[in-house]
Amino acid sequence: MAGFKAATVNPYTRKQMSTILAIHGSPRGERSHSRRLTDDFLQAWQQANPGASLTRREVGRGSLPHVSEAFIAAAFYPQPEARPLSMQADLALSDELVGELLGHQRLVISAPMHNFSVPSGIKAWVDHIVRLGLTFNTLLDNGVAQYQPLVQGKKVLIVTSRGGGGFGPGGEHEALNHADRWLRTALGFIGIEEVTVVAAEGEESLPERFQQSCAEAQQRLLALARTF
Repeated sequence: MAGFKAATVNPYTRKQMSTILAIHGSPRGERSHSRRLTDDFLQAWQQANPGASLTRREVGRGSLPHVSEAFIAAAFYPQPEARPLSMQADLALSDELVGELLGHQRLVISAPMHNFSVPSGIKAWVDHIVRLGLTFNTLLDNGVAQYQPLVQGKKVLIVTSRGGGGFGPGGEHEALNHADRWLRTALGFIGIEEVTVVAAEGEESLPERFQQSCAEAQQRLLALARTF
């Protein structure tokens, strides 16, 4: 293959115990349905896996910065091993987030649908962890770029809540869902293909129907916690 660049050994790869990383993406606290459902799942998962490790990363109510011009320049610096100290500093948070991702076997993403997509904190998190040389590589085949995912052996659960209905597979509004469907695309790009989505749908103005959807999602999550 012309122009082939071998994948570098990932510095974050290490022997792993039973671990789970929870990414909380809602800007709401106790009023967040996706956050509450995720917490129910995590509590049940910990009960089913005593002694396992849980790490939480808050990106919805925290101040995770979006990528900047300095970040882009550092991330695509032609000689990563020779980055100036200033560029290393620009990537420090991203390096930390990539390390969290690669250091856990399982990932739970709490991501409500906002205006047909994910909250901005989730988008910022994805931009930080999709990193050339760490989570994907670029190979040249006769001058054409081919992408090589570098993340292996991960399982992901996406817990989402959606105002309205019909945004799931086969639903009348499925084409408008750029939230968990987009997350599947981004995760698949870096090599994470084993993704499960659990959703609660409905309008809060129609409490009975929405509460029923939340209860169904909760039961599915509690059952999933025993095998995830």
